[in-house]
Amino acid sequence: MTEQTSLPPVARVLQAQDIPFRVYHHAHPIRSLEQAARERGQRLEQVVRSLLFRVGDGHFVLVLMPGGLRVDWPVLRRHLGVSRVTTATPEEVLAVTGYPVGAVGPLGLRQAVPILADPRAFAPEEMSVGSGEPGVAVILRSADLRRALGDQVTLVPLGQVAQRA
Repeated sequence: MTEQTSLPPVARVLQAQDIPFRVYHHAHPIRSLEQAARERGQRLEQVVRSLLFRVGDGHFVLVLMPGGLRVDWPVLRRHLGVSRVTTATPEEVLAVTGYPVGAVGPLGLRQAVPILADPRAFAPEEMSVGSGEPGVAVILRSADLRRALGDQVTLVPLGQVAQRA
């Protein structure tokens, strides 16, 4: 195992919980989820995005969504009981999660926020999530991420198939 100080933040949380994982360093900047999946040797649905939404003044929710699906906004608003939801700005993402956009993972967040996950995020046996560092992913078994998240995550069918242009 790599020395703890050289691990990205999400991997350090997993290591502290004795949860197996591997760290994947991309050789080039990631331009798409398809590229990320291909380079990691995964299918698109195995790349799980951690998306931060603002649901009110100073209130946020993190949504875990597998690649190939997008958030169904009306379903998200209905589930949260609000009439307005917006994506967090890059500055808010960094302030709330401690991670830059594109590197957000669901563990080790700077602030405690509710975490919702489309159940399909956990369907593949193996998945990858943001590590907290750009260009780096953490790959682990879906069951292990569920164990790491414990009761912090609520499963809600929030995704719909993304339309291709």
